[in-house]
Amino acid sequence: MPRWLLPEYIEDILPQEAGCIETLRRDMLSLFRSHGYELVVPPLLEYVESLLTGTGHDLDLRTLKLVDQLSGRLLGLRADITPQVARIDAHLLNRQGITRLCYVGSVLHALPSGLNSTREPLQAGAELYGHAGVESDQEIQALMLGSLAAAGIADLRLDLGHVAVFRSLVRHGEIGPELERELFQVLQYKDVPALKDLVRPLGAISREALLLLPELYGGREVLTTAAQRLPAHPEIGRALEDLRVLGADPGMEVGLRCFDLAELHGYHYHSGVVFAAYAPGHPNAIARGGRYDHVGVAFGRARPATGFSVDLRVLAGLTPALAPTRRVLAPHRPDDAALQTRIAQLRAQGEVVIVDLPGHEATRGELGCDRRLDRVQGRWETVDEAPVPVSVPGTSKQN
Repeated sequence: MPRWLLPEYIEDILPQEAGCIETLRRDMLSLFRSHGYELVVPPLLEYVESLLTGTGHDLDLRTLKLVDQLSGRLLGLRADITPQVARIDAHLLNRQGITRLCYVGSVLHALPSGLNSTREPLQAGAELYGHAGVESDQEIQALMLGSLAAAGIADLRLDLGHVAVFRSLVRHGEIGPELERELFQVLQYKDVPALKDLVRPLGAISREALLLLPELYGGREVLTTAAQRLPAHPEIGRALEDLRVLGADPGMEVGLRCFDLAELHGYHYHSGVVFAAYAPGHPNAIARGGRYDHVGVAFGRARPATGFSVDLRVLAGLTPALAPTRRVLAPHRPDDAALQTRIAQLRAQGEVVIVDLPGHEATRGELGCDRRLDRVQGRWETVDEAPVPVSVPGTSKQN
């Protein structure tokens, strides 16, 4: 086997794509900072007990595990940064009021989430702790949409759901854990024939309500239908009211809002509203989020929480191509003080200046310089030359 091969669904990020990702990272963190979100950097691995506490079975399956050579305990390589940030809020910062935190970092998945998905996403996100009202959900959703808009992604669709609807039907229908798990699975796939088989033994009210859930997808009329036809449980009423408020928020600029009451992503983790953003031509959600009020309990402090995350590698593939970086080629003359001063001035102004090292004149085209430093009337000035594209490939390839 060639030594340069990487594991399946693990790949290098080459210059052009890396530059795009870095631009997105800087812009997103600047946006978060302008809204009062403070940056945290959790560790890449933790003891499994801490890493997976309160997150549910799904994250356990996605987490790579190894034995710590120092303690002999089981470690996990993080598959999601959000639980780590919840631990920081609940256990380390220990603030009493509202806390806004953000992060960017790599995560590692034991298995890819799709055929063309990497196992090493670059996750960025923002989390808001200490506020249980719908206003904090509005803030987080507006921040998510603002981040995507700043990345140049237009015509977004926002899907809104609420896990309390399904959870209420399970509780009032006295549905056991095994059947709950099976119902959850078929609802994710909108498998109506399988759903009909599963609900057959249930009472009429529970059976009709669960069969209705896959149909409750669309515009604001979905909420009206749900209020009329779902059982009048208080939890469902509150959930529908939250969705009405979020769906009418004028502060969120989005092309289309859809409601999906069978959407249960992160069901064992989220506690309230869940949402996802979709871009034209991309089948999967490009950003996801929701409310997860109970995760902090495992760390000794129950804190209301809501947040979102996005994979910058996915985002980089959807953003408009960046303009090529302009570069200046400078001659290799280390003893020329005037030249060195001019190079320093250009770099201080944000210019990319590359010194032309001796012996590589034939490969100057690979440097991609569109200007060069020449003496003009005794001074070092930039002069244009025919731009040559950088010959290094710009995107990573799947192994």
